[in-house]
Amino acid sequence: MTTPETRYTTVGDDRVAYQVLGDGPIDLVTTPGQWGHLDLEWEDPSVARFLRRLASFSRLIRFDARGSGLSDARPNGGGDVARNWTEDLLAVMTAVGSKSVAILAWIDGGQLALQFAAAHADRVRALALFSTTARLTVALDYPQGNSPETTAKYLGFTRKYWGTEKWVVANSPSLAHDERARRWFAKLCRAVASPKAVVESHAHQQKLDARPILSSIRAPTLVMARSNCRGYPLAQTRYVAEHVSGARFVELAGTDIMPFWETPDLILDHIEEFVTGQRHGGEAERALLTVLFTDIVDSTALAAKMGDAQWHALLNRHDEITREQIARFGGRLIERTGDGTLATFDRPGRAIDCARALHEAMATLNIKLRVGLHTAEVELREDGRVGGISVHVGARVMAIAKAGSVLVSRTVRDILLGSRFGFDEQGTHELKGVPGQWTVYAVTDQEELHGTQPDAPADILASRERR
Repeated sequence: MTTPETRYTTVGDDRVAYQVLGDGPIDLVTTPGQWGHLDLEWEDPSVARFLRRLASFSRLIRFDARGSGLSDARPNGGGDVARNWTEDLLAVMTAVGSKSVAILAWIDGGQLALQFAAAHADRVRALALFSTTARLTVALDYPQGNSPETTAKYLGFTRKYWGTEKWVVANSPSLAHDERARRWFAKLCRAVASPKAVVESHAHQQKLDARPILSSIRAPTLVMARSNCRGYPLAQTRYVAEHVSGARFVELAGTDIMPFWETPDLILDHIEEFVTGQRHGGEAERALLTVLFTDIVDSTALAAKMGDAQWHALLNRHDEITREQIARFGGRLIERTGDGTLATFDRPGRAIDCARALHEAMATLNIKLRVGLHTAEVELREDGRVGGISVHVGARVMAIAKAGSVLVSRTVRDILLGSRFGFDEQGTHELKGVPGQWTVYAVTDQEELHGTQPDAPADILASRERR
């Protein structure tokens, strides 16, 4: 599926942005609540994968509420957030010709979806809620709520750190070791709203109380919550399930407030089964990526020579530099592999640049690396790792690399023919556990490969002269 076109409908003089993807028999609206950005959300691979899986069994409808993302500002007079949001959703449903929808909502979108379902029961066929609440603040008859001290602390933290990686990690701890995802999520936060606007929105949410309408919800309801979610405690989400007639409650492991990065396939399975009555499971998501493997040469001998304390200090510095360089060239650190690293890149040229930068940086630590690259489709796994035969090829190419070199498969060489890189053939090899014979190449500069050859043909020399 391609990224959907962003369209607009109107509420009075205001324009509301929306997208439609998929052609399933059920209309499914997704909403994080008041804040979102339809276009930027497709930039993260995990979010895009999540949305495409939803669109595989539904007609997926998404919109930016007024005041956020690609839509116009909220009415000058302000007004009730829930009423404005309801107007936006009804306008979008009319624009796409939808008479009734299932709604998947998370965080403050849950309260808005509950109010919509209560007021427009004929337009809602099902509710799937994730990390949500009916009321945030404590009350005499609601001990599950947050204390005034907790609320004040959260609002202060958000005012100070909204739009930063610190705020991201506090709300999605699973991203603590994924620098690319942290930076993207922080950018998304900055794009959807200013710190002041978000704090004002959160302060308004503290006053909302959807408890009185829970008993009036008639749509089938699925409620999902993470056992250790910080933003929306388990007890608050469970309360919603306990007070909506017939609601099903699912407790999930994890800490994230968002559904995209921790056990996303499990969440999607529950949603698909709830909405369609069947659980097909999505095909393994695949992406065309370049895998980069590194390994420290003679690491065992180095560790024995240095001793444990000094060796661990060196490894820590090695890891820090590796993370920095992978992020610098737009890669994604997947995992540590013994004394090495696995990372992925969307372009092989960036992976080669990263590999060279790693060699240069590690030389200052007297560390030598062997590096191997391969480009192919890889499996994107639920836990954030990658898999498939292509990953094994990259690992085997690295295993035969010489210290200080960047060794690549023929696929990488073929993709980059005519680029600024040169490639020196290193023979044909059997790669352990991988069928067939594989020709590998050491990366050079074009000048290094051709410029020192005394017998270079005249047409090559003339071509170089023209460049």
